[in-house]
Amino acid sequence: MTEDDPLGPLDPDFAKQFRRDDRRPPCQLYLISPLDVTGGFADRLARALDAGPVAAFQFRIKDIDQHAAAALAEPLQRICAERDVAFLVNDSISLAKRLGADGVHLGQDDGDPREARSVLGPNAQIGVTCHDSRHLAMEAGEAGADYVAFGAFYPTTTKAVEHHPEPVILSWWATMFELPSVAIGGITPANAAPLVMAGADFLAVSGAVWGGDEVAAVKAFAAVLG
Repeated sequence: MTEDDPLGPLDPDFAKQFRRDDRRPPCQLYLISPLDVTGGFADRLARALDAGPVAAFQFRIKDIDQHAAAALAEPLQRICAERDVAFLVNDSISLAKRLGADGVHLGQDDGDPREARSVLGPNAQIGVTCHDSRHLAMEAGEAGADYVAFGAFYPTTTKAVEHHPEPVILSWWATMFELPSVAIGGITPANAAPLVMAGADFLAVSGAVWGGDEVAAVKAFAAVLG
């Protein structure tokens, strides 16, 4: 139990008893950009998306103004559109609006899903970071989010993290709600299987793909996801 999750502790044995519902779509890959998308990154993104099934790509950069961010995003957005991959913007509702992006991913301090919906419209995909909190996840669902993200499940160097949920939270969520869940944090082809079995609908990955051969990494994830 966390201090912002008043629902009480989860039974750790629940995940072991959980059986993934075959009526839910198979778990899919959700790529998150590195912070540096300059140079040859557009070519790397195209290669990654061509290497296997990817459902979504999140544009995540920091500390540059919106005009510069939009200039970096536009060629990546075209690559995603050509391959029917959803293009989401991290943190910024205004940048998502400017780009006509498919959606936005919000941290706990980045705005309310209701605000995002009013700005981006009924068809936008809105995700919310919920850390290790069932309470935050239910609040996000009630506010109209299209998916909730839990993590970090494993150690990661992509960003500083304070919350480390157990896979059982994915099992609980999948049992209770139809709304998709995203697992994030240090996920690699070698450690992804327990999260898939626990009930994750999407695996959000960054370093495991962009830290090496992106084609080989996507193919390796595809093999785990089946």
